[in-house]
Formats: sequence, structure tokens, C-alpha cells
Amino acid sequence: MDGVELFLLGRTLMKIGEEALPTDGIGPHSTSVRSVLIVVSDVRAHPGSSVGEIAQRTGLPQSAVSAAIARLRDAGAVITAPDPGDRRRLLVHPAPQPSGRVEEVRSSSIDAALATAIDTDDPQPVAKIAGLLEELAQHLTPQVITRLRG
Repeated sequence: MDGVELFLLGRTLMKIGEEALPTDGIGPHSTSVRSVLIVVSDVRAHPGSSVGEIAQRTGLPQSAVSAAIARLRDAGAVITAPDPGDRRRLLVHPAPQPSGRVEEVRSSSIDAALATAIDTDDPQPVAKIAGLLEELAQHLTPQVITRLRG
């Protein structure tokens, strides 16, 4: 596998992940699912960060980070508070208790999206691929991005 193939695989996996996320009742949003997931991952890894710090680490525009944080706050996934040292800055923390929406997303299965992606009704190859993805995820955590940019 070369870098291009890896990039295309990553893009395909992101699209399968987006398909696996439950969307019932959340309505239209201007912020992409990808941006929201990148931001929530960063907030979990770096609680108490400012919007600017999140934008710098993730490489997303500050406006996209702000929109994602607003969406996450509405879903109950994060809480925000003014920075006591600089009231103009907003600090973002993971919510102490996950909301129902967060629990729904975390408990959703990827099996149906994987089955559609590989065009099968057979649960055996779906389970095999899901297991391989779980193993890969143990090695390639969100912190890998920080190391790659570092």
C-alpha cells in the first residue's frame, strides 16, 4: 500500500463511519460530521482548550471549530466556559455526563454500513472486517495526528 492508497482508504472509512452514525431527529446542520468528530476527538484528548488551540491542533478553520463546538454543546457532548484569565476566550471541556444523543452515537453499530459498503448480507465477512478495524483503531488512536504534525 502506498500513501495514495492509504489516503483513499481513510476517506472510504470516513464515509462508512458517517453512514453508520444515527441521524434520526438531529435536523440539518451546516457543520460537517467530519469536523464535529475531529473537534470532539480533540476536546476529549485536550480538555480545557480554547477554540483557537483546537483550531491550531486540528488544522480546521476557527469558524468550523466554533460551529462544531456549538453543535456539540447543543447535543450535550461538551460544556464551555469563559477563560478566567481572558474572558474573551472560551474554554471547552467534555461534558461530565454524556447526553442521550452522545450515548446513542457511541452505542451505534457499524455493521449495517459495512455490509452495504462491501455489498453483502453475510455477517461473517462484516464481523471479520469490524474486528480488523477494531485492531487497527487500537494502534492508530487520535493522538497519532498530534505526533504526525509534531
